Amino acid sequence: MQNLKDLELLLNSSVPIIIVETQEEARLIELFNRLIKNLPRSLFLWTVTEGLKRLDVDMPAQRHNSKPIELLTQIKTTKHEGIYLLVDFHPFLDDPVHVRLLKDIALMQDEAFHHIVLISHEIELPEELERYSARFELSMPDSSQIEMMVRSEAKRWASINPGARIVVDKKFLNQMVESLVGLPVDDARRLIKGAIEDDGALSQSDLSTIMQAKFKLLDQGGVLSFEYDTAKFADVGGLEGLKQWLQFRREIFSGEIQNPGLDTPKGIMLLGVQGCGKSLAAKSVAGTWGVPLLRLDFGSLYSKFYGESEKNLRESLEMAELMSPCVLWMDEIEKGISVGENDGGTSSRMLGTILTWMAENKEKVFIVATANKIEALPPELVRKGRLDEIFFVDLPDSEIRGIIFEIHLAKRELEPADFNIETLAENSAGFSGSEIEQAIVSSLYSALAQKIELNESHLLEELSRTRPLSIVMAEKIESLRAWAQNRTVSAN
Repeated sequence: MQNLKDLELLLNSSVPIIIVETQEEARLIELFNRLIKNLPRSLFLWTVTEGLKRLDVDMPAQRHNSKPIELLTQIKTTKHEGIYLLVDFHPFLDDPVHVRLLKDIALMQDEAFHHIVLISHEIELPEELERYSARFELSMPDSSQIEMMVRSEAKRWASINPGARIVVDKKFLNQMVESLVGLPVDDARRLIKGAIEDDGALSQSDLSTIMQAKFKLLDQGGVLSFEYDTAKFADVGGLEGLKQWLQFRREIFSGEIQNPGLDTPKGIMLLGVQGCGKSLAAKSVAGTWGVPLLRLDFGSLYSKFYGESEKNLRESLEMAELMSPCVLWMDEIEKGISVGENDGGTSSRMLGTILTWMAENKEKVFIVATANKIEALPPELVRKGRLDEIFFVDLPDSEIRGIIFEIHLAKRELEPADFNIETLAENSAGFSGSEIEQAIVSSLYSALAQKIELNESHLLEELSRTRPLSIVMAEKIESLRAWAQNRTVSAN
């Protein structure tokens, strides 16, 4: 209903040119067909292939004016007021004759007031026409409309499969509806139909497929990526403090618990030693909460063209809103917002864009920002209130190292009970999780070269040969740990 009201207001205004950027051509034309019944004007549709056709009266198309110059000339000389839907007219806006004719039509309001509606996926209007134009945005279906589509498609499937009943997981149904918000009607209906026809059920197993398809439909070649490989916290050794913090907030974020006094969680920052599980923790938040994970690569945001980097960032944040509920992983965030003196102010503008979005965003987008260089982070970002908490991911202690050994041995189909985990943990003091994993990988290669099964001696030998980052970069890591001691919450 809101689309009809907004469109009617535009048609009753004094704006002669209306711009509509949409992929839902058929839906928009249907809106005009419904609206014209209450307006004393004629409705026309023009395409370069069919020419001009009147929609409010059953008349054949006029193929003699299929060329833009013929069409615009006819509209200019017509005294009977009309609404003209020009589909895919954007390539013809480069011709100065077409632009002048459009301007002539816009200026003849006293003689005959026509509405020219330009419809395409993308329209760049010449500057001389801007003052005579207004843009109309076709709103996406809301959750109630999507739920009606689900029920409609379920009935349709049942009608062609007599005797069969669709199995519906009520909890998943709500998640599915929420996930499809932001998609055009046709795309949402196609995903719903695919989920139902796949196995005659709507269940949790369909959610990941739907979210991946949604991302592909919305993605316009931007710098935001959809991470398919999300983990569970069972795959992460340690980080018990972080796990508990997230567990308390999962039901609030998902909407399972409604509490007016509790704000929806905004996000966290993970600082810490390289290789200690910050990236895996980011993946685990999405995997445990059962929502998509989007990764924002700050390195690919930057462009040599002025203002393009900020545009890339804004588009990425808008995409995250459309994909909500989701986790937005801002990896190595300091690379994009550390204020520099020789970047023309780009870093400052990027920081301002992120801070403004954090303050204004109302969608369920949970940020997990990871960083390695604390000194590069601006104080505006790390202060309390921007994010919910700042966690420090430290080197694992002996007990956690043992758990990490068990996880990575089992991951490679090795039986942890065949190894003395306590001895391995003692001999890997100062190792990060990634360094322990790499020691196992290297040991497997050594055993393969010797054509024998991997044993404990291979691992101990590899550990003795390795100089972990905590030794190679001891001064920097100690400085990092000292900084974090009274400023952050321990993730372990």
